[in-house]
Amino acid sequence: FRILKSVEMDILENGELDLPDDVLAEADYVVATIHYGLKQAERQLTDRLLAAIANRWVDAIGHPTGRILPNRPSYALDFDVVAKAAAHAKCLLEINGSERLDLPDTLAAAAKSHGVRFVLSTDAHNTRELGFMRFAVAVARRAWLTAADILNTRALPDFLKGLRRARNR
Repeated sequence: FRILKSVEMDILENGELDLPDDVLAEADYVVATIHYGLKQAERQLTDRLLAAIANRWVDAIGHPTGRILPNRPSYALDFDVVAKAAAHAKCLLEINGSERLDLPDTLAAAAKSHGVRFVLSTDAHNTRELGFMRFAVAVARRAWLTAADILNTRALPDFLKGLRRARNR
């Protein structure tokens, strides 16, 4: 049994991350997300995600489209550009099983076609929400993803070896 030192951090409106690289380097797993500034132009939002993907310590992009069902649609972004960059950088994209259901199945399937790998998440903020994993699994199935596409289906040693940070050390 091992607890990973993990960080979910913000991608700031100027594209910078809200933690410095020396802190990120100490973590086992880092997820970068956009939580505010959602009304920026498509190019700005896309560039924010691309900047995070380019950071060697970012392992995954969390809830990549920002949607929350049924109240908040996805923000404007060029998802094809983001997916290609994630595939090239070996940065995972999250499929979030909470009320976000973000990535949507159609975008997850499109990302897979570019060679993106994924991580499934509950976005749980308490133990009652851990069951949300079944919704992330359902989205992955609708996108025709297999266990080979999803890094956190693997045993811990293989999961850790599969993170881009394993290649950066």
